[in-house]
Amino acid sequence: MLGFSVVIPAKNESATIGRLVSQILENTTCSEVIVVDDGSSDSTAEIALEAGARVLAHPYPKGNGAAIKTGARGASMDVLIFMDADGQHDPRDIPVLIEKIESGYDLVVGARGAVSQASLGRRLANGFYNKLASYMTGHRVADLTSGFRAVRKDKFIEFLHLLPNGFSYPTTSTMAFFRAGYSVCYVPILVHARKGESHIRPVQDGIRFLLIIFKIGTLYSPLKLFFPLAVSIFSTGLGYYIYTYLTASRFTNMSALMFTTALTIFMVGLVSEQITSLMYSGRTHSDSRRQK
Repeated sequence: MLGFSVVIPAKNESATIGRLVSQILENTTCSEVIVVDDGSSDSTAEIALEAGARVLAHPYPKGNGAAIKTGARGASMDVLIFMDADGQHDPRDIPVLIEKIESGYDLVVGARGAVSQASLGRRLANGFYNKLASYMTGHRVADLTSGFRAVRKDKFIEFLHLLPNGFSYPTTSTMAFFRAGYSVCYVPILVHARKGESHIRPVQDGIRFLLIIFKIGTLYSPLKLFFPLAVSIFSTGLGYYIYTYLTASRFTNMSALMFTTALTIFMVGLVSEQITSLMYSGRTHSDSRRQK
């Protein structure tokens, strides 16, 4: 089995971090467990160290995504496993993710099923995010926001500059991997009930997740966002023109405005699509030169 590093971002998780680190070391063949202490005010770092983890500490809270970046940069192995520190993820699922990496995948995500301990509201929100992301990428996205995943480090490092410092790093990295043409797959996992208090704010972070989807959507496939919008505005303008022509035999300024707006939105999407293609083309050429 491939050697791998387990990276765990943690903030005030003293109640669960020691047991989690011990379970990982007892049930897997990981090369190292890295706990990134994101400015905890409790004994998270000390407990993780005593349990056998290597601890990287932030001097103040920077966010879950920032902790992931620190752990990815500090890991020594070529394969990374990311897990939450709150006891929801089962270390016994790690070998399943690693098997998929060994079979050729670049990113393997542990997908939560219907029996997940998540609330109804969160399940509905995640379902919406998954469908929207699937539309944008053209691939089935089974769980966009899962924080339990395995990834090849060299490919993950390519996208660190895109990753936000907050809780939506899974969203960004998943869509970036699809856009880059890397192989992504999902494996079903059972998520346990969370131990301790959640650091996620449902409303604020839900809005942030949605904004990140649209942000990466414009980087991934801008026309999939702009073209439907342009068509809907053009169709509305055309319908309004037909109505005014039949009822008043005239072409109104409102119809002209809608036609112009639709054309502008379409051109913005077209230009964005070309910029995106050039951006990823440049990254591919750079990778080829490094390999040579």
